[in-house]
Amino acid sequence: MENSVPRPNGFFPTRRQLLARVGTGLGGVALATLLGETSPGAMASGLQGANPGGLLAARPPHFKPRAKHVIHLFMNGGPSQVDTFDPKPELTRWHGKPLPFANLRTEGKTGAAMGSPFSFRKCGQSGIEVSELFPHVRESIDDICVIRSMVARLPNHESGLRLMNTGEDRFHRPAMGAWLTYGLGTENQNLPGFVVLCPDGLPVDRTRNWQSSFLPGVFQGMLVDTKHHEIDKLVANIRNPRWTLQEQRRQLDLIGELNRRHLAVRDQDSQLESRIESFELAYRMQLEAADAFDVSREPQHILDMYGEGTQGRQMLIARRLVERGVRFVQTWHGKDQPWDSHSNVERDHAHLARQSDQPIAALLRDLKQRGLLEETIVLWGGEFGRTPTVELSQFGEPAKGRDHNHWGFSVWLAGGGIQGGITYGATDEFGYRTVDKPVEVHDLHATILHQMGLDHEQLTYRYAGRDFRLTDVYGKVVDDIIS
Repeated sequence: MENSVPRPNGFFPTRRQLLARVGTGLGGVALATLLGETSPGAMASGLQGANPGGLLAARPPHFKPRAKHVIHLFMNGGPSQVDTFDPKPELTRWHGKPLPFANLRTEGKTGAAMGSPFSFRKCGQSGIEVSELFPHVRESIDDICVIRSMVARLPNHESGLRLMNTGEDRFHRPAMGAWLTYGLGTENQNLPGFVVLCPDGLPVDRTRNWQSSFLPGVFQGMLVDTKHHEIDKLVANIRNPRWTLQEQRRQLDLIGELNRRHLAVRDQDSQLESRIESFELAYRMQLEAADAFDVSREPQHILDMYGEGTQGRQMLIARRLVERGVRFVQTWHGKDQPWDSHSNVERDHAHLARQSDQPIAALLRDLKQRGLLEETIVLWGGEFGRTPTVELSQFGEPAKGRDHNHWGFSVWLAGGGIQGGITYGATDEFGYRTVDKPVEVHDLHATILHQMGLDHEQLTYRYAGRDFRLTDVYGKVVDDIIS
């Protein structure tokens, strides 16, 4: 009997493991997955026939894509739509007065209308109005689609971040970057398929924002702290100070063989698969990571275009990564929630925009001049917006800030087959609630997947007895913004 034969590590198989191997041969499937033939998740998504090379090998999409890469510029904390890309003259006229309807429910108490302290003007051939906060981004407005009718579910950071990143606001699910690398793999086997750039600390909800959850761990985002300049601090332990590449290769071959034996008698152990893949990826990254993250190799005019500071450096790194085939790059403005302007929106938003305006505009121009914008979707926005009413301070301070607002807010997209120079949807005359063409977060995700050549209803992964997907059981492609 098989259960009388000890495993290589001295343990006997459980009854469940024995039945699974005898009845379905899942151990063989797991080994085939390791060798890059096909994965159980790939079978669920219809992505059979992956190329050799492991779980990160490039795989064909469901249909011809318009884009190959995504750069998600995450303004964590929630930028105010009425101060950035959704001007409301009526709000200015009602400044200091109660709105003609009851304030919508948000996290805290809010009071009278607060007009934007920033001026707007029409920009580009499209004439889209953009705040003075973004004088450089204004110059690329004809490449940008502003969605003014985003809707989220809850007005708190944790649920908002979960929803925007993973499509689920209650439980922790795989991030969008993990889903994309699971569905498509990556074009460069020497770099991760999903890279997260966040300076000087972690955002709210920490690493769960870029987790792989029940997907194999190799699809999770790799965090890079962009406050650092040196490659050894940007990517910890990227160099082995004691062993040459040849010596490391012999070590990995031995460890890999032991792990494969270990895997062969464990049914579909995705954690072990991911560990093997991670070892190999770490080895390969020594060949290319130092070059990819070293912005000092750029000519001076490119460095000047992005400007000095952390935001300029991480935008330039994002371009260098997609240029080298990385599938999904997410940049965060900083730790915690920097755009969370509860106390003084004029002071805080002006400071944050000064840090990011030139680098974001440089990224758009740089991608375009290199022909990369056509195949790269750039997404800008936060987890929600902010109220058009003033937030009532709990500490007796002057009321100059805005509370969270999930009822209606703005994001924008550029590149990757998205129409530029248009706005889509609308909030009411005060910028409080979406009143025309609402776009749920699932719709946004479905549209991005579509541009990447993936049917959001077909990109699934079987876990705990059901097929999961990024858009759950919701989502529709926003066809009107596709060129």
